[in-house]
Amino acid sequence: MRIVMKFGGTSLSSLEHISRVAELVYSKAAKGCETCVVVSAMAGVTNQLVDYVKRSSKVYDAREYDTVVSAGEQVTAGLLALMLQQRGLEARSWLGWQAGIKTSDTHGRARISSIDGSRLVAYLETGGVAVMAGFQGHHPETNRITTLGRGGSDTSAVALAIAIDSDSCDIYTDVEGVYTTDPRIVPQAKKLKKISYEEMLEMASLGSKVLQARSVELAMKYAMPIRVLSSFKDTLGTLITSEDKDMEKKSVVGVTTTKDEAQITVIGILDAPSIAAKVFSPIGDAKINVDMIVQSTSRDGRVADVTFTIAENDLDRTLAILNAKRDVIGFEDVHADSNVAKVSIVGIGMRCHTEVAHTMFKTLASKNINIKSISTSEIKISVLIERDYVELALRSLHDAYKLDEE
Repeated sequence: MRIVMKFGGTSLSSLEHISRVAELVYSKAAKGCETCVVVSAMAGVTNQLVDYVKRSSKVYDAREYDTVVSAGEQVTAGLLALMLQQRGLEARSWLGWQAGIKTSDTHGRARISSIDGSRLVAYLETGGVAVMAGFQGHHPETNRITTLGRGGSDTSAVALAIAIDSDSCDIYTDVEGVYTTDPRIVPQAKKLKKISYEEMLEMASLGSKVLQARSVELAMKYAMPIRVLSSFKDTLGTLITSEDKDMEKKSVVGVTTTKDEAQITVIGILDAPSIAAKVFSPIGDAKINVDMIVQSTSRDGRVADVTFTIAENDLDRTLAILNAKRDVIGFEDVHADSNVAKVSIVGIGMRCHTEVAHTMFKTLASKNINIKSISTSEIKISVLIERDYVELALRSLHDAYKLDEE
C-alpha cells in the first residue's frame, strides 16, 4: 500500500509536535506502507518570512520572495527526516525540484504543470520514507523556485498522491475533520463523516480553511480520495470522495463565511452593451478576481449602476484602476464598502430539495439582517451582509437547516 500524509503548520509548530508527527509516520511505515510525507512550515514561520521580505523592500522581486518564503518547508522537511532516522527508518527530505514538480512562472501563486514522480517512486520502493517540502515547485525554463500560494502544501500533497499513484491522501491538521460550520462560532457544529468533492470545493472557495480549493479541484479531477484527520486525536476524520445517493438526503451540509470581502458600486454608467466590458476589462487585466456582480438600471433606462465584490486587500488597487479609467468608462461616481462579509450555504441536496433559498432568506429576515447581494450556483447560495452580523447569521442558518442533527 502506498500513502501520502500531509501535515500542516500547527501540527509542526514545535520540536515536540514534529516528534509526534514522526511517531504517526513511523506507525504507517513500520507496517510496510510506502510512505510519502508532505510538510508545511512550522506555524507562524511563513508569516515571519513574508514580513522579512516586505521590510527589506517595498517593491520586491517576486522571484526572490519565493526563494525566501519557501525556506520554512525546507526546515521542517529536514527536521522530520532526522527524527524518522532516529527511529530506525530510512528517510530523506525532498525539495520541489528534486521531486520533479514543474510549475508555471507565476511567482507566489504558481500552478503545477507536471510531476515526474519516477525518482520518488523508486525511492519509496526501496523502503525509504520521502519527506517532501510542500508549497513549492520549480519552473524549468527560468530554473527558479516557485511557490503555490497560501495553503499550497495541500495542493502539493494531492498532486503528489496522483503522480505516484497513491492509494490515499491523508491531510492531518489541528481539527478532527470538516465541520458543518466554524465550531469556534457555533459550538453545536458537527463533524461530517463524508462530503462530496463538489461540496468541499465550494466550501473551500467560500471560506472554509480546512483545505485549499485547488487541492480539492485536483482530487475531484483524478478521483483521489482525501481524508482530513487530526494530528492530535485518533479519530476517523472526514472522507472527501465522489458523490453518492445518500449525500442528497440533506439539502445543506455546511454554512461558511468569508470576511475579507469588499463591495464596490460604480454609479451612473451609460446603459449599453459595452458596459460590463468597460468596467471589468481593466480589473481583469490586473488579475483581480471579481464576484457577486449585480447591474441595476435606472427608471429612464439610460444609465445603470454596477455593483460587485472583490477581496478586501484588492480594494485600493481596484479603486485606483477605476478612477484612472474614469473617462474611458464614463461613470459619475464610485462607492466602496469594506464592512461586508459573504455567508454561504452549500449542499448537493439543493438540486432536489425545494424551499432552500426561501429558508435562508426568511431566516436572515427574522434576525433583521439585510442582504446586499446574492449569488448562486447549482449547489450553493451566497449572500453579502454587514460584517457585524456574520456570527448571528452563521448560528441562525445552522439552526434553520438543523445541521446539528445526524
